[in-house]
Amino acid sequence: MPGLIKTSNPALSAKSFAGRVAVDGEAMTLQGTVNKTGILLFCVFATAAWTWQLANTHPEQVSRWLWIGVLGGLGFAMATIFKKEWAPVTAPLYAACEGLALGGLSAVMQQAYPGIAVQALEGTLGVTLVMLFLYSSRVLRATPKFTLGVMAATGGIFFIYMLDMVLGFFGLHLPLLNSDSPLGIAISVGIIIVAALNLILDFAFVESGVQAQAAKYMEWYGAFGILVTLVWMYIEILRLLAKLSRR
Repeated sequence: MPGLIKTSNPALSAKSFAGRVAVDGEAMTLQGTVNKTGILLFCVFATAAWTWQLANTHPEQVSRWLWIGVLGGLGFAMATIFKKEWAPVTAPLYAACEGLALGGLSAVMQQAYPGIAVQALEGTLGVTLVMLFLYSSRVLRATPKFTLGVMAATGGIFFIYMLDMVLGFFGLHLPLLNSDSPLGIAISVGIIIVAALNLILDFAFVESGVQAQAAKYMEWYGAFGILVTLVWMYIEILRLLAKLSRR
């Protein structure tokens, strides 16, 4: 197994595990992180199924629960990022909130574009498996240059999201971000590629934590990081499919 990665990204460096070394033999493991990721995905699907069903029985309540999920997810995500030792509690709560939001969003999109939710889910699964294969076969690795490039692209996309959100308060939106024109579709494809490349950084983080014998709770934090990327990628694939459906 390769040595610990060294990058300009502090989240992926050995310093991330300073003060988080396992004690009494309870160390972070790859299998443990996989198991925790599965638990978080179960939480997402459970609450998503509830809001999806709610859309069929009480559609007027979906918007409320969608926003509860969005705001709750943001709050628990911030708590997890700043207090990693809370991850065993905050990560599942984040996953449950994201499920509420994604279930509501998917139900709304499904009504407008029948079949889009299943297609987005299949697309997310397919991209994840491809990136896992590329990472495990060492075709893609989180080298310093690769990490710097992905983080810079992610930061740029985040800035665009924030700008679009601020403009939204004034009834405006960035045309290319929401357009179904060829350029708008190309932008969505580019964002999905960046989201997919973030999975490489997530996998590298987990591998580094295992090698550093990080504390057991870092399994939850690693699983949380992977889930954040998967949620982002699913939403962007959903957005892309909606653009294609409108053409």
